[in-house]
Amino acid sequence: MTLVPFPLPVPSLDNQYWFDKCKEHVLVLQQCRECKAFSHPPRPNCTNCGSSDLNWVESTGKGTIFTFTVTRQPVSRPLVGRTPWIVVEVELEEGVHMISNLIDVDCDDLQIGMAVEVVFDQVDDEITLPKFIIV
Repeated sequence: MTLVPFPLPVPSLDNQYWFDKCKEHVLVLQQCRECKAFSHPPRPNCTNCGSSDLNWVESTGKGTIFTFTVTRQPVSRPLVGRTPWIVVEVELEEGVHMISNLIDVDCDDLQIGMAVEVVFDQVDDEITLPKFIIV
């Protein structure tokens, strides 16, 4: 069976550095220099105070499952042959939440609060995406 590819994200001015670091297998977050709040996804202003004085900081890549959903039916063509498909919201140690996929796990064993860490999936020459595994 030939798998249909997923649509890929298109990097922008605000997130190009984030995608570049993912290609290096490094997860980075924006941190406001004014109020020290972390944020994700990348954007031009702090979500806490509105400052545009943001810095990139390397994340530990560790966190816990905040919530998740399991798609068991291929509701779109790219999911055919890839179910069950686990979408997870991870609360990183830095406090931000990131939506991604959980891989290499039996979906029947999942529980909110489980410890996870980031791994990277090189989708093509330009895009590498962070995914998570149970630790």
